[in-house]
Amino acid sequence: MDDDLLAAYDAQLRGVAEVAGATRWDRVGPLWRAEFDDAGFVSYESLAGHDVPALVAATVAHFRDETAVGSFEWKTRGHDDLPDLEPALRAHGLEPDDAETVMVGEAALLAVDVPLREGLGVRRLDTRDELDAGTRVAHEVFGRSGFDLAELVARDPGRTEAWGAFDGDRIVSSGRLVTVDDTEFAGLWGGGTLPSHRGLGLYRALTAARARSALARGVRLLQSDCTPMSRPVLERSGLVAITTTTPWTWTRKG
Repeated sequence: MDDDLLAAYDAQLRGVAEVAGATRWDRVGPLWRAEFDDAGFVSYESLAGHDVPALVAATVAHFRDETAVGSFEWKTRGHDDLPDLEPALRAHGLEPDDAETVMVGEAALLAVDVPLREGLGVRRLDTRDELDAGTRVAHEVFGRSGFDLAELVARDPGRTEAWGAFDGDRIVSSGRLVTVDDTEFAGLWGGGTLPSHRGLGLYRALTAARARSALARGVRLLQSDCTPMSRPVLERSGLVAITTTTPWTWTRKG
């Protein structure tokens, strides 16, 4: 673990940076509480010295009674020393998803030339047809519903870019680059390749293309919450595992 990278992550990517682009948000004590359409999100820089179970109870009551969201996410980090947090989340009805590894590193380390066989290539997705095709790839890879690249790009103009890897005219891999205002960072999100086209270097090429775009925009550091499938590629490119993150989700009943 790189202590300097972890310190940069904690200082720049937690708290207000995570609620940028929300339809509405507020701050209560150490917490930022945000709403993104039908979903909520909770962020914080530190909970040290606070009554964590009371914060969780108040947050659940807020989203349940004062908003119309169908769910909200509380994102934990593995390096936080908060032994009361996960028991409190579970006691108030939140359920954990799979843990992911937080990777951070210099964009320049990823902005390399990746040779691809003839017929394969990577470029930014700009048309509605391309964005919709990229969304279909993401759905097939991740099995998610409600994930719409065109909507994400339109909601966050100038900050969110969609990229795709092509086999001829067909999109077979897609992902996003999201710059974070007033920080050194951009995020690599949603990178996934169809099973039929794995092992061809497309994920690495897609990552390299996004890194080059980030550098052109003045970004120094890239961050990704990655799955076990993508972690080895990012590590070979020079990103460092600095912590883990687990999303805990509360879902409205009835």
